[in-house]
Amino acid sequence: MRIVIKIGTSTLAYATGHPNIRHIENFCKVVSDIKNAGYEVIIVSSGAVSMGRGKAAVAERPTELSMKQALAAIGQCELMYTYDKYFGEYNHTVAQLLLTAHNFIDPQQYENLISTMHKLLEMGVIPIINENDTVATQELNIGDNDTLGARVAVSVNADLLVLLSDIDGLFTADPNKHPEAERIARVEEITPEIEALAGGSASKVGTGGMTTKIEAAKIATSAGTDMVIANGKDPAVLYDVLEGKDVGTKFVGRQPDMR
Repeated sequence: MRIVIKIGTSTLAYATGHPNIRHIENFCKVVSDIKNAGYEVIIVSSGAVSMGRGKAAVAERPTELSMKQALAAIGQCELMYTYDKYFGEYNHTVAQLLLTAHNFIDPQQYENLISTMHKLLEMGVIPIINENDTVATQELNIGDNDTLGARVAVSVNADLLVLLSDIDGLFTADPNKHPEAERIARVEEITPEIEALAGGSASKVGTGGMTTKIEAAKIATSAGTDMVIANGKDPAVLYDVLEGKDVGTKFVGRQPDMR
């Protein structure tokens, strides 16, 4: 079984921008165990800009593009060093892929990307993917890593896409404002009513919200890939997801119409 796991900034870093070592170490431990069980795993990881902030002692998340790109360049080194360290402790090798929208649009680049990812998986390596924030422009920008995760999942024909975030799933209303809101365990079809439930991000350090997750679900499920939104606070939730337990919100993939 091939799975793509997207992990958000709020799970990887504190509001200060410094890495949440406990969460990252636990995440690498769980993913290593999943790999040992025979799963193929691709990680789509946020966190570069935030970790760059922490490394460069920049108090607030920048709005200026050049500053974001500079911090992404600093933070990506920190991010990959941390992944390499903890995955290495469990005898797993990681590889870095930094992508822009052009890698998915240009046929030759897309073919090369797929070929590289398949070769890494064949070698037993864990690809760790992020948007290339340092060079991305308005024209090349993918926008958010929920969308990137969905595009990656489709490109490698993944069985499952898991979005780990700071929320427990899709609710009937914003649970921060409506305590009576109920988690929706399963979505068979993304209707206008489901889309209307999307709100903003609960985190001040990330860029994605429920809207981007619904859009990612559209991309993934239309290609036949299941998608689950789950809270990444405890990475062990991945075990529950893979065992089919009632956690988060599962969007059921539909095989594309071949007519």
